[in-house]
Amino acid sequence: MGRNGFTQGLVVVAVVLAGSALPAVDGGLAGGGVDETESSEMRTRLPTILVIGSKPEDRQRQPAANTLVTAEELNLQQPRSTEEALRGVPGVSIKPEEETAIVGNIGIRGLSSSDYKTLILEDGVPVAPGLFVGNGRYYNPRVQRMDGIEVLRGAGSLRYGPSTIGGVINYVTKNPQPGLEIAMHTGSFNTREWGIEAGGRSGSGDATFGVVISRVESDGFMDKEFSMRDVMLKAGLEFGENQRVGMKYSDYQNDANISYRGIFLREYESGNDRNPAPDDWFLTGRRSIDLNHEWTINDKLRLNTTAFSSEMYRDYWRFSTNNTASAAARRWVYTDNLTGNNRAFERLGIDSRLFLQHEIFGFESEAEIGLRFMSEEMRDVTVAAVRATPRSGIVNREVVDAADSWSMHLQNRFVLTEQLAVTAGLRAEVYEQTRHDLRRSEAQGNRAKTNNTELLPGVGLTWSFSEEIQGFANAYKAFSPALNGDALSGLDDQELSAEQSINMEAGVRGSAGDLDYEATLFRMDFDNQIIPANSNSQFQVTNGGKTLHQGVELGVGTRLFGGFSIDANLTYIADARFVGDRFSRAGALTTPDDNRVPYTPEWIANLGLSYDRGPVRSALRIHHTSSQFTDVLNTRAINENLSGFFTGKIDSYTIADVSVLYRLNDRLELSAAVKNLADERYIASLRQGIYVGPERSYDVGVSYRF
Repeated sequence: MGRNGFTQGLVVVAVVLAGSALPAVDGGLAGGGVDETESSEMRTRLPTILVIGSKPEDRQRQPAANTLVTAEELNLQQPRSTEEALRGVPGVSIKPEEETAIVGNIGIRGLSSSDYKTLILEDGVPVAPGLFVGNGRYYNPRVQRMDGIEVLRGAGSLRYGPSTIGGVINYVTKNPQPGLEIAMHTGSFNTREWGIEAGGRSGSGDATFGVVISRVESDGFMDKEFSMRDVMLKAGLEFGENQRVGMKYSDYQNDANISYRGIFLREYESGNDRNPAPDDWFLTGRRSIDLNHEWTINDKLRLNTTAFSSEMYRDYWRFSTNNTASAAARRWVYTDNLTGNNRAFERLGIDSRLFLQHEIFGFESEAEIGLRFMSEEMRDVTVAAVRATPRSGIVNREVVDAADSWSMHLQNRFVLTEQLAVTAGLRAEVYEQTRHDLRRSEAQGNRAKTNNTELLPGVGLTWSFSEEIQGFANAYKAFSPALNGDALSGLDDQELSAEQSINMEAGVRGSAGDLDYEATLFRMDFDNQIIPANSNSQFQVTNGGKTLHQGVELGVGTRLFGGFSIDANLTYIADARFVGDRFSRAGALTTPDDNRVPYTPEWIANLGLSYDRGPVRSALRIHHTSSQFTDVLNTRAINENLSGFFTGKIDSYTIADVSVLYRLNDRLELSAAVKNLADERYIASLRQGIYVGPERSYDVGVSYRF
């Protein structure tokens, strides 16, 4: 797409929608679709693609385990990041490497929180920088603009692909409301935050518009300072009774003094809380525009088209280390050599979905037919610089990775009886990946490409045994593509198959009076896991082999006396292990059979106690994560490998958070929160050093609505 791809993308998106009679539709087909929630203050609704749905019954239509994090829960929890907001969801594990989660580390059901096998969406649109071409962790949407989060962990996720092995996480952004709200927060690490939400509508009520702006500056835990701003604009227009168009524009920037380097073991044991890389910077920015056009053709036929375009940069400036001096000092000692590992991403796509209510073989049915085209590009540049002239120097590497993908999915929900419904679906994904090394001539061979096709079937059912008990089960095939850097390493087609998994789950859910419950058995059987080209493995860029992930999720919630309520869930990941010995190209055993996959805790437990009465709302949340291995060899003692990643087993930890809201009147609200109440010191992860979990911190705030 080139450097002007974002501007070109906006033009293409606008032309596509202006000339298209392909507007959108509400969901309801086994959940998902367009949000039909109508504000009591505003008739015009902005079309928003939902994975599950906004109504309680939408969860029951899904033949899979799913979770909704509501706006009320987010407001009470007062999370600093989307990762923190997800921490209480069954099956989800995170690595809390920074308190604001600038880099995402999310695992589901025994998938490593260092991997990228769960699809991340925002309003139904992919937000990970490169689904096919690059690392998906470089951008983590800001929680300040979220109105809710959907987590779908079963067969319905094949409608969105790729990288849905762990399921789908869909962040739902706020819709503009009439008026103006200003919020200010301050807290530990000299954190200063302010936010503005403003909205309005036309006199006729056919048009609506709004903005959500947030700005945060902080010295950061361990002096990892950052300065972040986030702007989101939304507008919508209604045509008659059956057509709507919506636009969302976002602009995000974050300059963070963080690095892949952590502290040494001796520093951790002595309680050191200094920044281990004080001169390294991780600079990110992202702009995007989404356009939705939806059309209710009649009471049985609806159509939605979403066009999207985005550009993002991630400039990572790191100083080299003197490993001999670092070993002697037992801390990182830096040289004057500076490297910029800088990447720029562009994406353009269009997604159209037709929803149809019909009858087949005498059964009521709901069908969804979807088509999507997406084009991605990543420019990967390495710059050699020195301390005297930072962030400028000689370009040593310049590679352009690109991918075009085409997908189609068909899904039908058969309502066989009032109690039994079966949903069957099929997704086809065709993609071509290319690499162009701009530092090599055509005569040297500077281009490579590879093609792949995936067929992904799935089936699920819901069975209502009674009004209080519903059973569900599903099985589906999911995949995560090998990224360009692995698939085309060395400008050669490595002939890597995609990572493929057969996923199955079965469970029951329901309610009895004030009690809600859910229990799910799950299994993910990997046929192939890719060994990345940039890993420390000796058997690089290979089709790695099988892994098995299986366990159980249990959840329960109930209202108690006097305004109290309790919610708890427990995930037991019995297996997250390699199946079969793995060997290097030289024949050495590298990953023994039955070793556990890194960053997959055996137990994850969450307990929440809430109080809601009168003007006061408060909550105590306790999170437990059991011990984890950090490498495929399941090393137990922490090993300080100065030329690579530290390895070793990290201990379990339990943290507690408490939050309070006090509403003085309909306009003014006060808030306070304490994170890691007991000030537990724990290791969050091991990379090039030890990442320490955030210490105890506080936050106080005030919001006023005009």
